[in-house]
Amino acid sequence: MQQRTLGADFLTSAIGLGCMGMSEFYGPREDSESLRVLSRAVELGINFLDTADMYGPHHNEELIGRFLADQKPDLKIATKFGIVRNPGEYSRSLNNSAAYAREACEASLRRLGVEQIDLYYAHRINPDQPIEETIEGMSRLVKDGKVARIGLCEVSAETLRRAHAVHPITAVQTEYSLWTRDVERDVLPTCRELGIGFVPYAPLGRGFLTGRFQSAQDFGAEDMRSNLPRFESEAIRTNGRIAEVIAEMADRKGCTSAQLCLAWLLSKGPDIVPIPGTKQLRYLEENAAAVAIKLTSGEQQELEASTARLSVIGERYTAEGMKGVNA
Repeated sequence: MQQRTLGADFLTSAIGLGCMGMSEFYGPREDSESLRVLSRAVELGINFLDTADMYGPHHNEELIGRFLADQKPDLKIATKFGIVRNPGEYSRSLNNSAAYAREACEASLRRLGVEQIDLYYAHRINPDQPIEETIEGMSRLVKDGKVARIGLCEVSAETLRRAHAVHPITAVQTEYSLWTRDVERDVLPTCRELGIGFVPYAPLGRGFLTGRFQSAQDFGAEDMRSNLPRFESEAIRTNGRIAEVIAEMADRKGCTSAQLCLAWLLSKGPDIVPIPGTKQLRYLEENAAAVAIKLTSGEQQELEASTARLSVIGERYTAEGMKGVNA
């Protein structure tokens, strides 16, 4: 697996693994299968795992902790704090206070069974809490050796500048794919100006860009996509044109739609490390193979132009889910 560097010194595999779906949001979980996926990821050279304390909540960090305890692989772990949920509930609140950052960090360290978190993100930004105070609190975790590097998720360019002025930010994690390119306007250019890496999540549009989903009935009751505006019946019919365009080029390129989406992101710069999520071995192996696919500048431009011409229907999240996004 190729390697890439986020920020000044964070060397990771060119493609990481998003672990959220192993715990919830995309249907029932199966820990034994998820552990097999994690083991295979290591075999494929993927050494960058992404989790958060709110996935489960807590279950996802505990699952990764079990894996680390059994395998002891040389992995880079990124986790997050700031979205507060109670077990069994989807309602949430945002807490970016320095005191909560420390409390959440120490709990994550226990669940993961590690002495230091490689990359610690503020998961969502609470506009009522000054970002300078949040970053100052996180920087104290770095000084104490509990955290190696600091990251931010779904942050605006203005807030990113303010945060970076307090303590170096290693990476920004935000949704980025062929149907979600908002970051290209301000956030990604700001990252590059400041020397900050970029970690796209949902790089396959939560699976939609692969062409797997044809109707809202494809999602079970436990699948969060059934409640997202982009996955409503009318939106799926309209947005399906984007998946068709991607599939057409993927067929010409001799790869899958998922691999084409990931190859496109990798072609956007060496400071980008996408983290496609999966809990199935076949999708893990398919995604990992995307590093071998190269796009010419002409292919990149054609793919961008052909998908940009198609309007995307629906917000990324519900109104509740959009809280803290681009703050």
